[in-house]
Amino acid sequence: MDKKPYYISTAIAYTSAKPHIGNTYEIVLADAIARYKRLTGYDVYFQTGTDEHGQKIQEKAEAAGITPQQHVDNVAAQVKDIWDLMNTTYDKFVRTTDPMHEKKVQKIFKKLYDQGDIYKGSYKGKYCKPCESFWTESQLKDGCCPDCGRPVVDAEEEAYFFRMSKYADRLMKHIEEHPEFIQPESRKNEMVNNFLKPGLQDLCVSRTSFSWGIPVDFDPGHVVYVWLDALTNYITFCGYDPDGNHDEHYKKFWPADVHLIGKDIIRFHTIYWPIFLMALGEPLPKQVFGHPWLLVGEGKMSKSLGNVIYADDLVRLFGVDAVRYYVLHEMPFANDGVISYELICERINSELANVLGNLVNRTIAMTKKYFGGVVPAPVDAEPVDDELKAVALGLPAAVEKRMADLHVADAIDEVFTLLRRSNKYIDETMPWALAKDEAKKGRLGTVLYNLLESIRFAATMLRPYLPETADKIFAQLGTEDKGVESLAAFGGMTAGASVGEASILFERIDIPKKLAEIEEEKKAQMEPEKPAVTFLPDIPFDDFCKVDMTVCKVLACENVKKSEKLLKFQLDDGSGTPRQILSGIAKYYKAEELVGKTVVAVTNLPPRKMMGQESNGMLLSAEKDGKLNLLMLDDAIEAGSKLC
Repeated sequence: MDKKPYYISTAIAYTSAKPHIGNTYEIVLADAIARYKRLTGYDVYFQTGTDEHGQKIQEKAEAAGITPQQHVDNVAAQVKDIWDLMNTTYDKFVRTTDPMHEKKVQKIFKKLYDQGDIYKGSYKGKYCKPCESFWTESQLKDGCCPDCGRPVVDAEEEAYFFRMSKYADRLMKHIEEHPEFIQPESRKNEMVNNFLKPGLQDLCVSRTSFSWGIPVDFDPGHVVYVWLDALTNYITFCGYDPDGNHDEHYKKFWPADVHLIGKDIIRFHTIYWPIFLMALGEPLPKQVFGHPWLLVGEGKMSKSLGNVIYADDLVRLFGVDAVRYYVLHEMPFANDGVISYELICERINSELANVLGNLVNRTIAMTKKYFGGVVPAPVDAEPVDDELKAVALGLPAAVEKRMADLHVADAIDEVFTLLRRSNKYIDETMPWALAKDEAKKGRLGTVLYNLLESIRFAATMLRPYLPETADKIFAQLGTEDKGVESLAAFGGMTAGASVGEASILFERIDIPKKLAEIEEEKKAQMEPEKPAVTFLPDIPFDDFCKVDMTVCKVLACENVKKSEKLLKFQLDDGSGTPRQILSGIAKYYKAEELVGKTVVAVTNLPPRKMMGQESNGMLLSAEKDGKLNLLMLDDAIEAGSKLC
């Protein structure tokens, strides 16, 4: 029997900077859903990746002195490293600078233009650079971008537009007939009431004020606006062909079962994207889920506020599964969650170390102590056993009910309900007391068997959320994970088999000590205190006046043969005759990049031979901590001018 296909995607991460834990939450959430679907028998296609075009990226690259491609290559590598660090099982990591994607986007743009959905015009209005969004005056909130709250700038340029209003009624009808399409419900109400009902304006889909984007191939100077480029990734990389020759992968997996995105980009995914698909004649995704934000205190993470927390730092401090647990369990379904180092420590101690880790550790330890590590056979049942078994046997259905509408935190709670019931079962049955009476050996064996089997149930259902921990639990149980099918009956542990070695799954944290260590680490990572500047002994003012410092223009510059250090300069010092100076700065500068620069030379030093060539003076440079910078002046200063 063929498995039912299931396609889940995250939004593609914008390559402006390294993703923080709030950005990382989305990929972990998607991974938990994908893992769960695989566990329950689906053929899953899980796509994620990076969004790599746009004005903001071009400006960041220019500011860093690198090309936009170099910038996005660097950030995309960081994104992928963090996604891998978090043990996420995506099937495809996409990048919108992929030539295949770019060609398909060009074809999509031309197709929409040819059928009259895109037309050429000009735009004049308000533009938000961080969101790369245009707004009318009436859409602004307190004069700022309604999405991010930042200031907007006036913008005017020639552009292509998409006729959004043409499809507005059809989209409204689809939303009404498919109430599950936009989730949670609050996001749907926001889109309908704030955007669809007031009426859609035509959407700008090309730009001419910057060049870092996919070119509109039939109109040089225009690049495809980032949202049309980015949104189409969900089909271009899945096997969609604008000419209609879709591959088998696309035919199998499209439409997507769920687009998992942040609530801040819900409008693009529930209005623009479905309308683009309608215009292309393609089915709409079955669901768009706009998850909430992970906040620090009461606000979003921001580099400017200095409150950014990164996933790799958290993993180093607490481990992958502890971080996965926190972000998955502490995020409400429809409201924003909060993260702090103290809260993470508290959850690790109370839930992971105590409820989960302590249960597994003492159950394995008691099996070792009382039965030599051999799984005992259950022989002496009592009513309290049935209560535990009922919770265990009901676990798969309880988790499925929660996962069906993506209540992932509640699904994890269902697993912990069984873990807590198992801990209570220990208190009720008191194995240590049973062990004192040889006549109760059978009852003791039954109790420990029931505990081992309940832990097996919990480990199986924990796998989507804490995969490494599930592996460790199965190793301690001494059995393999036989999948959710093995949870149909209570009795999967094999009597007579040996358990593994007991080990601590999660160490308890000394919270004050840990927080103090984190604070010390933060301080150590800050810029170290600059060493004191030292000065040479005083000299008479008349001696200083003897130094002739002359402004010079670099006429030519080249490396000195057989020397790794020297550059040879031909300088215009204002005298009419070029001055040759050799300087040991080849390690810091390329010769060709210095031609035309305005520098300062000491011009009354006696000539000296260097590598067999004469040097008539010395260029002024600044040096600190092994770094050297040639002193350069404004080009408006004329050659021959004197420093005084």
